[in-house]
Amino acid sequence: MSRFLIACGGTGGHLSPGIALAEALIARGHAATLFISRKKVDTRLCEKYPHLTATRVPGAPFAARPDRLLRFVVKQSHGVVFSWRYLRAHRPDAIVGFGGFTNAGVVIAGRILDLPVALHEANRVPGRAIRLLADFARRLYLPPGVRLPGTRGVTVRHAGLPVRDEISRSPRHEARARLGLNPAQKLLVVLGGSQGSGRLNEWVEQNLAALTQEGIQLWCVTGLGKGREGERLYPAKTGAPVHVRFEAFSDRMGDLLSAADLVVSRAGAGSIAELVRCETPAILLPYPFAADNHQWANARYFEQQGGGLVIDEKALPQLRAEVLDVIFNDWLLRKFGENLHRMSRENSIDTIVHDLEELAQHVPPRRRLRPAPAPAPTHP
Repeated sequence: MSRFLIACGGTGGHLSPGIALAEALIARGHAATLFISRKKVDTRLCEKYPHLTATRVPGAPFAARPDRLLRFVVKQSHGVVFSWRYLRAHRPDAIVGFGGFTNAGVVIAGRILDLPVALHEANRVPGRAIRLLADFARRLYLPPGVRLPGTRGVTVRHAGLPVRDEISRSPRHEARARLGLNPAQKLLVVLGGSQGSGRLNEWVEQNLAALTQEGIQLWCVTGLGKGREGERLYPAKTGAPVHVRFEAFSDRMGDLLSAADLVVSRAGAGSIAELVRCETPAILLPYPFAADNHQWANARYFEQQGGGLVIDEKALPQLRAEVLDVIFNDWLLRKFGENLHRMSRENSIDTIVHDLEELAQHVPPRRRLRPAPAPAPTHP
């Protein structure tokens, strides 16, 4: 049995794959501890996994504004000291980082203590944390086709983002029954990511009447602390009333994506990985202020692979027309679904788990000894 420390807090896009990896490692007989942030989203998501061990580490995201930059430096310094003390006391066999501000302290402390470090980058443009810390790692997991120039002494593996087992495709009628939705009406799901999207929430409010009049059910995940919550029925032009629900956070993402005909979403790597796992077509609106414009790169790749469409946020006034064109086009939805089914066949978590087992045992990946050949038989 090996012991792994997984640094994955700060956003759902970092924490969710960390949880998926922890569960996979535990299923293989290993021990895993999550290093998470003190943000509300981390607390909310971890509440669902009481069987996992999680430790909150000091830290703060990078910001250029002087007061926030000072806070970043102070908190990250605390994070290094906290991590160094933790690692000295517990001595894990390997450290895994999923990017974000919770990574820096533990990766630096791990390097000081000469512990093996693996880093996973989910976005198609590697983030600042991964770029700065890559030279401290022995393994680097990147999306297929992505390169990170200038890395030295690190073995690169290409693997997608681990997705929790509970987020998987189920028959649409079963998912809708569990969610209390009408199986005969179209369903549009709107996601702003774990941080929520005020612009998408506003778009739903502004277009709610027009969409429900067309007989489209709506389910909007607003983000913690953003927008209203609750559900009600709205009239449609013909047929039964239409179900509309707002919720801050969804614990049933597998059912929600399986039930949807179409999703409107930001283009974070975690959201896209879950769309692919559940084979759900989407219209993606990349967040325009994402670092290094990485959401555009994620969205373009999704579109090029045939999973859906991409719209610039400047074209938000045209989104309703685009939704209506796509959600009632069963042929197009079927083609998107076929492409997503092809994309979903990659099993990234097995690749990562097997490689981490090798890393934890300190076995160089290309220098493993082969069994000696059997001696030739001798004859008298």
